[in-house]
Amino acid sequence: SMAAVLGGDADAVAAALEANGLVPANHNGGGQTVVAGPADAIAALAADPPAKARVIPLAVAGAFHTRYMASAVERVAPVAAAATVQDPSLPIWTNADGSRVDDGRRFVDLMVQQIQSPVHWDAVMESFAAAGVTGIIELAPAGALVGLAKRGLRGTPTVAIKTPDDLPAAIDLLQSAGQEADATA
Repeated sequence: SMAAVLGGDADAVAAALEANGLVPANHNGGGQTVVAGPADAIAALAADPPAKARVIPLAVAGAFHTRYMASAVERVAPVAAAATVQDPSLPIWTNADGSRVDDGRRFVDLMVQQIQSPVHWDAVMESFAAAGVTGIIELAPAGALVGLAKRGLRGTPTVAIKTPDDLPAAIDLLQSAGQEADATA
């Protein structure tokens, strides 16, 4: 199972996870960590959270982005290894560590490993800020990442595309970014 841990001292949260046999699945920034492990361990953490932390159990189908997904990696890795890939033509940042990825094969390998490795959205937002990213568009299912970005990248415009009705706002954001790029060129 999984739970969101909101707040608390980072060291105290890490100690509570270890004490309960839980692992981090998502480092979301802003004092939010999603953790995973056995349902009874999640319940124990929720019953006795670290000081100044709230634990919110999540309704999920599995403990994604953790060692519990290793069997999925074993099935996906050979298919990914056989795929023909190209280097990206647009910037791509990896959730593995927030770095920019310019090599197509490395990107595919990182995606496969991401199945069983924690997401570091906090590091991605730091990289976005350092790179001067001026807007974020999240594709469906959408909302979680732009919600985190609104707190972690204050002032950066965001659009969550949940339905076709959201496309005009995304187009407007892209057009405004293009106009800003033209003005600085």
